[in-house]
Amino acid sequence: MRNFEYLLSRILNEDIGKLILRVSIATLMLFHGYHKLINGIAGIKGLVVKAGFPEFLAYGVYLGEIVFPILIIIGLYTRVSSFFFALTMVFAIFLAHGNDLFTLGKTGGPIIELALIYLLTSISLMFIGAGRFSFDGKNRR
Repeated sequence: MRNFEYLLSRILNEDIGKLILRVSIATLMLFHGYHKLINGIAGIKGLVVKAGFPEFLAYGVYLGEIVFPILIIIGLYTRVSSFFFALTMVFAIFLAHGNDLFTLGKTGGPIIELALIYLLTSISLMFIGAGRFSFDGKNRR
């Protein structure tokens, strides 16, 4: 087992891991943003107003689900984009699942599981950064 661990440590690279993490989580979020772009955000507007916020805040979903994920994918302003991505997920959890925070679904996982994965992954990206294979990585040199 130790030899296999050593072999993997020689072959694998943390910057490639960061690239995979960035591209996978942000691309998956883009599907949600695309859906809202095509079908509108009437439901989001309703949730925002019902929570007592001004309706225009609903348009932030386009930033959180389209603009920031694109920036994360290309690795430009990754830490800042990840912060706002996380903020979007906190807002989504509050608006859509505020009453379900500790509720388990049919399969035993939390109802907020998907949103929580997005939130925790974006927080992780804030800490680890984009890595070498990014515009942020190119600008560090």
